[in-house]
Amino acid sequence: MAREAREGRSRERERDRHGEGGDDIIDKLVTINRVAKVVKGGRRFAFAALVVVGDQKGRVGYGAGKAREVPEAIRKATEQARRAMVRIPLREGRTLHHDIIGRYGAGEVIVRAAKPGTGIIAGGPMRAIFEALGVQDVVAKSVGTSNPHNMIKATFQALNRSVSPRSVAARRGRKVSEILGRRDAGAEARE
Repeated sequence: MAREAREGRSRERERDRHGEGGDDIIDKLVTINRVAKVVKGGRRFAFAALVVVGDQKGRVGYGAGKAREVPEAIRKATEQARRAMVRIPLREGRTLHHDIIGRYGAGEVIVRAAKPGTGIIAGGPMRAIFEALGVQDVVAKSVGTSNPHNMIKATFQALNRSVSPRSVAARRGRKVSEILGRRDAGAEARE
């Protein structure tokens, strides 16, 4: 009992150090699942944790960890999430550049860019991703499964397909103003 308390305190200090350092990575616990294995003497319980981490400046990652104790499962998931962080291009540091649909298994998510002041309109696991990513204005909808693992993987699949106008212009050998100007001209023609 005393050993577990000491380990918990040292883990808190470790988390504080990571927060005070240059990386400023925050972590959000999405879900904890208790699973039971029936053995000769009864049931053995284990815990599975799903964690999202991000620096709120365009980098985000997720991880899953399993262990016999909850804190150990969370620690494993957090370490995996830190190793799996990816950079997502953001418009003005507050929203996405365009609307995206992501699919993983039975999960499908629709992620849309939003005007300033909209906030994060998303549920559960997707909200944790956008808060860790640093997105302030986004509208997201989960269609299909409500399984947190599939929702997170579908959201990451969508975010990984997000591209900035700068990368599109570089790929096409054009200027950013030509790419954005054409989109604005199309909007004026419709009005």
